[in-house]
Amino acid sequence: MEYIRFGKTGLKVSKLCLGTWHLPPSNEKDSYGIYKVDEEESKKIIKKAIDYGINFFDTANVYHGVMQGPDVYHVGKAEKILGEAIKGYDRESLVISTKVYGKMALHPNGQGLSRKHVMWQVKESLKRLGIDYIDIYLMHRPDPETPIEETMETFYDLVRQGKVYYVGESYFDPEDIPYLVKLARDLKIPFVAMQEPYNFLERDIEKDKFLLAKTYGLGIMAYIPLAQGVLTGKYLSNIPDMSRATYVPEISNRYFTKENFEVLKEFHEVATELGVTDSQLALAWIFKVQEVNGVTIVPIIGVTKLNQLEDNIESVNIRLPEDVYRRLDEISKKSKVNWEIRYNKILRRES
Repeated sequence: MEYIRFGKTGLKVSKLCLGTWHLPPSNEKDSYGIYKVDEEESKKIIKKAIDYGINFFDTANVYHGVMQGPDVYHVGKAEKILGEAIKGYDRESLVISTKVYGKMALHPNGQGLSRKHVMWQVKESLKRLGIDYIDIYLMHRPDPETPIEETMETFYDLVRQGKVYYVGESYFDPEDIPYLVKLARDLKIPFVAMQEPYNFLERDIEKDKFLLAKTYGLGIMAYIPLAQGVLTGKYLSNIPDMSRATYVPEISNRYFTKENFEVLKEFHEVATELGVTDSQLALAWIFKVQEVNGVTIVPIIGVTKLNQLEDNIESVNIRLPEDVYRRLDEISKKSKVNWEIRYNKILRRES
């Protein structure tokens, strides 16, 4: 494994981050009709990732592990599984990221970025994870009902209390980032991260957030770097049983276009020529983008089998030649995804 500085900080993270948004599903459903998480297999994967040198793990208080967009009856599961998996390991050797904002309860303060909600949820996340502090605490989405100053002042307290070391955002409007960074710096809060969707088929953040990352020294945590499995090559001919597309409708709605299947075929041809898997090529391409643009980009991988983890880790050793990178860039431009980023603006305190 290789390690890099996360943005312009002294924090060292593995070039790959293991995410917990999507964990191995079991064949069994719960009383709500939702597939359960295969907890033992999930823990095996997390432990093996540590053995392979991955020190960076991402989760969120709302993550279930199988249910995408969980309800309040399924939240918190992923944090618990991650917490149980890392027991017995040196806490100081790991970098743990989690998030706050999502709906955790049905009462009026069960969601958001208010001081009350954040203070409640940081305690709950620490309890579920079984740790004393969070390395990177992210605002999962902007809260249209809470002034951002209130949230950042709460983060200030959490940093001073030692419960949080660094903070960041996910899915905030690019126009709001400069104000967010200035506010954080005025309060002396280490604002270091942006978590955004980024992969070979979806490159929207190159338009604005790359420049923001370079300008303010932020690290980008790239989620869905394999387009939820679409860039692994598994959907080139059919939809395998129990693959994510069989129980997550968003995948087919978002990615299964005529243009994308042509792109995926060309992408697969390049991978075959290089003697690598499609997954490895997709991740190696991100590493090359990082090198070319001078921006820290850490792909957050999601795996459901140990062999997928091993396959992904090999991508760290792949160096794409310039001509291959240019060829891939042209192929990528042909993609068409039925989805676009829609940001919410932050709410500022009235002066």
